[in-house]
Amino acid sequence: MKIHRPLAEACVTLLNSVLEDGRVLDHEVAAAFRANRRWGKRDRHFIADSVWEVVRWRRALAHVAGSDEVEKLLAVVWRRNGYAIPEWWATLDEDVGEHEATLEAQPVAVRQSVPDWLDARGREELGEDWLPILEALNQRAPVFLRVNRLKSNRDTVLAWLESEDVAASAVDGVPDAIRLEGMLPKRLSYDSRIEIQDGGSQMIAPFLQVEPGMKVIDACAGAGGKTLHLAALMQGQGEVVALDVSQRRLDELWKRAKRAGLRNLKIERWDDQSLAKWRGWADRVLIDAPCSGLGTLRRQPDLKWSLTEARLAKVIRTQRRLLDHYPEMLREGGKFVYATCSVLPSENRGQVEALRERDPRWEMEDDHAVDPGTTGFDGFYMARLSKR
Repeated sequence: MKIHRPLAEACVTLLNSVLEDGRVLDHEVAAAFRANRRWGKRDRHFIADSVWEVVRWRRALAHVAGSDEVEKLLAVVWRRNGYAIPEWWATLDEDVGEHEATLEAQPVAVRQSVPDWLDARGREELGEDWLPILEALNQRAPVFLRVNRLKSNRDTVLAWLESEDVAASAVDGVPDAIRLEGMLPKRLSYDSRIEIQDGGSQMIAPFLQVEPGMKVIDACAGAGGKTLHLAALMQGQGEVVALDVSQRRLDELWKRAKRAGLRNLKIERWDDQSLAKWRGWADRVLIDAPCSGLGTLRRQPDLKWSLTEARLAKVIRTQRRLLDHYPEMLREGGKFVYATCSVLPSENRGQVEALRERDPRWEMEDDHAVDPGTTGFDGFYMARLSKR
């Protein structure tokens, strides 16, 4: 198979942008595709596959290549995929085969491609569970859909996907979830009957135990995947308030909510007055807290290179602050769910236990960690609390 020079050079540009400048991988790739509409489907696949593999396996590839230069990391990926490395490209050392053979003997941080500090932190917090979780997070993520109950049901959507030649199956234990065998065709992605949402993420909204007619706040709504799920579970009855500090994300939520046919949703940017405004109002509050995002490494492998110990410490402080104040939006007798997309106990159960030590009136009704190794989902944590 032949490698075309403009595509190879585009890979280098993207990798330098992500690994050197700290830009977000999927945003950079999407922007490159928009700027180069002449690239065909095969070209886009070549670029995306090459770049994602280098970011995902950066340290392992550097061991094999004997260098961390992105041109050589790409050469290892292409060599593994059966491409002939062009004469005009970076030359690999003659020992590359020997280095490949010794990869499995390297430390976990090298062969699973994570920073040393992160490997040490994972082993400290998760013990023997760290390696299988890390192995799962280095696999490519499948696509999951959530059926919008306000528009359809899972059996009908599965039949529709089959009619569109999209291989899909129902997910056991997650009532609205569908797993695709491949990618979702772009022409179908804006259909109001579905939302793209990981199976683990779909477990959080039902965990909040909402009912039609309730008053519900999604305090860290983002672009609103869980907000939309909550509103659908409430069958369009009651009120859902979506709050977030990012107006850009809330604008995206508004578009999605309109497409989904939701009328019981209020969208508002969080400001200094929000806590006082909504104090004592809600039956349920979802605190989908800012976190390291380590549970989503299958989809965002660049996170492990941008995350630092200092940034993780800052995130943990933010989580504690939210837990100390956001439950104030609950009415007496209400409940809240604290959730993250992290696999680290220090961000998860550790935060809940610390809250209960600070205020013993909070009682944990239930908690659940979504293990990517056993479920095939992203890694999540959720805990539901009520006040005695």
